[in-house]
Amino acid sequence: MTDAPATQAVPGSAARRRRTLLIVIFLMLLAGFGVAAWWWTVARHRETTNDAYVVGNVIPLTAQTSGTVVAVAADDTDRVEAGQVLVVLDAADAQVAVQQAEANLGIAVRQVNELFAEVARQEAQVAARRTDLARAEADLARREGLPADGSVLSVEEIQHARDAVAAARAAVNLAETSLAAARVPVDKTTVDTHPQVLAAAARLRQALLEESRMRVRSPSGGWVAKRTVQLGQRIQPGMPLLAVIPLDEVWVEANFRENQLDRLRIGQKVELWSDQYGSAMKYHGTVAGIGAGTGAAFALIPSQNASGNWIKIIQRLPVRITLIPAELQAHPLRVGLSMTVNVAIDDQSGLVLTQSPRTEPALHTSAIGGIPPTIEERINRIILHDIGGASSSSHPAQN
Repeated sequence: MTDAPATQAVPGSAARRRRTLLIVIFLMLLAGFGVAAWWWTVARHRETTNDAYVVGNVIPLTAQTSGTVVAVAADDTDRVEAGQVLVVLDAADAQVAVQQAEANLGIAVRQVNELFAEVARQEAQVAARRTDLARAEADLARREGLPADGSVLSVEEIQHARDAVAAARAAVNLAETSLAAARVPVDKTTVDTHPQVLAAAARLRQALLEESRMRVRSPSGGWVAKRTVQLGQRIQPGMPLLAVIPLDEVWVEANFRENQLDRLRIGQKVELWSDQYGSAMKYHGTVAGIGAGTGAAFALIPSQNASGNWIKIIQRLPVRITLIPAELQAHPLRVGLSMTVNVAIDDQSGLVLTQSPRTEPALHTSAIGGIPPTIEERINRIILHDIGGASSSSHPAQN
């Protein structure tokens, strides 16, 4: 009699197990249907990776000349502008060199002025000798036109007149030779285009450039990082001082697996999330380019796949993604931060590799380099002053 309830409980337990199994199967089917629907509507139109990082230009600031640091005008995390002075070197020696070069330029201008004055003096000598020749020739002609009386005095006077003409003609030839010799150093030049003046001006220009390089300027706007320069440090040309990072120009480098690259194209739209801000902030970008080689190919020590023991490893290729500047300004990113990247691959009209060469520099600065206009103005002022305040055109080129 005790076995009857147990016998009756068996069918109820089996029914519950069947219901539980049916629920589990239904949930699995529902989950599978959901995954299939998600793949059909979303995943097959996207390529995603979280192996992505913020990359930017880390611009090293180096010295162009040697000197002792007397001021450091910026520190790590400081915002700087293009052309701002960041490091100042002791300029005493450079200022002395500028003063010496200025004096040498003034001496050169005065010496060239003397050469032009010598040409003018020789031209005056030629004119005077030609006047003497004309006078002697007129005197000879007058004497030869007088009636000959056959006296010794008359013949002697004519001979003296002829000798005077010959002497005057020789003097003219000598003066013309001296004039030609005086013109050689200044031929086809003016004071400010004379080689001697140009050489002195070049030395002054170099000295002024060295003086201007005592103030090390930022080539770009950005934020200071990796400052190593110290006050009182003796630095040499090429020594790194600090780095400037323009955070408003960063981009993302996403490393996609090689089996994800088939449908990636330049110009495709991208959605990105940063670990710094989380899912609350979504960035938008564009695929700007696909790398020319994998990270392993460019590694310092490339893998040797021809060795005896070989394991296939899926490679990754870097994809460059540009960001919208307004979003970067509102939510700035730092170099090296992790990103999650979602590329919409429906648009297949773009190229796999860039075909047209770049027509403009990828990076350019006008804040440093070149010869400042103030240097040329200073040189011209010295030249005009030592000419005597007159324009260099007062000494025209000689033909």
